[in-house]
Amino acid sequence: MNEVPIDTESIKLGQFLKLANLIDSGADAKAVIADGMVRVNDEVERRRGRQLVDGDRVEFAQYAATVVAPTP
Repeated sequence: MNEVPIDTESIKLGQFLKLANLIDSGADAKAVIADGMVRVNDEVERRRGRQLVDGDRVEFAQYAATVVAPTP
């Protein structure tokens, strides 16, 4: 599983998909999330604005990544 570092304590799901290079645009993120193709912590997530924090696991297609936030 890949670890994707973020610069803040949290990140929106749509932004994370772009950061991890899983999709090309916000419109693509909206579509795949609305279609139920993204899972967060083993549950289908349909909210593009879902806040992800350190340790959250995101799955899309055959890709899985863990959010890594900076340590305080």
